[in-house]
Amino acid sequence: MELQRAVSGEEAPFAEALAKVRGADTLTPADRYQELFVDVQLGKVFPDSKTFVDCAPREHPERILEAYREQRDQPGFDLRAFVLQHFEPFELPAQEFVANPDDTLAQHIDRLWPVLTRRPDRHPGLSSLLPLPHEYVVPGGRFTELYYWDSYFTMLGLDESGQRQLLRSMADNFAYLIDTFGHVPNGNRSYYLTRSQPPVFALMTDLFEETGIRRASDYLPQLRKEYAFWMDGAEVLRPGDSHRRCVRLPCGAVLNRYWDDRDTPREESYREDIETAAESERPAHQVYRDLRAGAESGWDFSSRWQADPTRLSTIRTTAILPVDLNSFLYRLERQIARLGEARGLERCAAEFRERAAARQAAIERYLWNDAIGAYFDYDWVLGEPRENLTAATVTPLFVRLAGEQQAARVAEVIRSRLLAPGGLATTEIGGSGQQWDRPNGWAPLQWMAVRGLQQYGEQRLAAEIERRWLVIVSDLFERESKLMEKYVLRTHAEHAGGGEYPLQDGFGWTNGVTRKLLQEDPQHYANRCRAGRC
Repeated sequence: MELQRAVSGEEAPFAEALAKVRGADTLTPADRYQELFVDVQLGKVFPDSKTFVDCAPREHPERILEAYREQRDQPGFDLRAFVLQHFEPFELPAQEFVANPDDTLAQHIDRLWPVLTRRPDRHPGLSSLLPLPHEYVVPGGRFTELYYWDSYFTMLGLDESGQRQLLRSMADNFAYLIDTFGHVPNGNRSYYLTRSQPPVFALMTDLFEETGIRRASDYLPQLRKEYAFWMDGAEVLRPGDSHRRCVRLPCGAVLNRYWDDRDTPREESYREDIETAAESERPAHQVYRDLRAGAESGWDFSSRWQADPTRLSTIRTTAILPVDLNSFLYRLERQIARLGEARGLERCAAEFRERAAARQAAIERYLWNDAIGAYFDYDWVLGEPRENLTAATVTPLFVRLAGEQQAARVAEVIRSRLLAPGGLATTEIGGSGQQWDRPNGWAPLQWMAVRGLQQYGEQRLAAEIERRWLVIVSDLFERESKLMEKYVLRTHAEHAGGGEYPLQDGFGWTNGVTRKLLQEDPQHYANRCRAGRC
């Protein structure tokens, strides 16, 4: 029954409506292939559930499904053979890229950008890949599509590498996605359309302006459209109610949570999600929704979202008001106010200044822990703050929301509780089995900490996080000539684990943040290290 519900026609109107948008094929693999999709994913035709949903059909999907229904009950039917006959699995294009032992780390990153760049004229038809008008950079490894919040941190490096045209193309792609779908999807795949990722488009527009490729005010319509997506339903909420990504608290303030419009297993992790839900005492559809919302957070997955740090099945993302999400939305409100004023739209500017001030007050009331001196997520269902300290506590500093005294106290908490040998720790919790927990560290968190601390005069701590991170990255680069998705923050670089898939190399946001930090600290040894020379 649960499997039937997972691919039932309950959500067909949603998919059909999207399918009309600018001629894009927005039917997901589950919508298109129905029982064939279920059989392939549960039958483990591919070791990684993402492989099938990224396949390109060799003929029209309707004919493939019809052929499957005709053949599946025949004696000797081979499902894997059928799939390989009718679908083309994505394979990394043959690359002649080999690390040059004479290249510095910065030169190595500069040479990686073309390898990670994708061009729209090579998009396969009727696959899950959503077309974009311009070329773009992907993270690498199994991630062969554009990702939302990854791209901001990737862009930092593109700027340092002088990739102005590529940066301009990325800018126009994000504007196109908002204009087309009303938001930036998690990635440009049809199965990502029901969720977004941390809203960093406002940060991108500042970068576009700083680099001179576009005026930030050119994107005011898209910024307002994205804001409407995140705030949908907020105006009609009563205290204690929620709708999609909005929660109205008992005092009347509105804060946001992560969400997904579907409550079925993620198509790219279909079998895994069913197994996770089977371990839970809650209804399966609630677990699916929280897994999807956790994916929207970008922290997929972490003890941060779990009732029991050791059990992913206790995930309750939609019950949590995250400090980073609300900080990013504060930054979006401030940006709309600033650009509205620049355009002479005084009513718009005044409205969004008020919205930002209201959010700042709510963050102060619900997300600031004065006893500890740090920002924490808030469980709005239980009506109490979360107790697990995470690296998200730096986000209010990064967006300049914190007061001076608050920033000083956050810096002290970071120094005493989150500073690891390799940089900023993601959480204090280890042994959870999740990749967004200790001992792993992530490039975007290092950047937000460094820049956030710098903005409040905490130069020494910022420099220490930067120094330690570059040591870890350069150590592994010298050993293996690679940059990785994430790192173990110990004294010597080692391969990180945890999560749903093997460690990926490439890697977009690590390249971007590292390239930026190398420029900021030209005396660091990482500027002189060479590939494969340990």
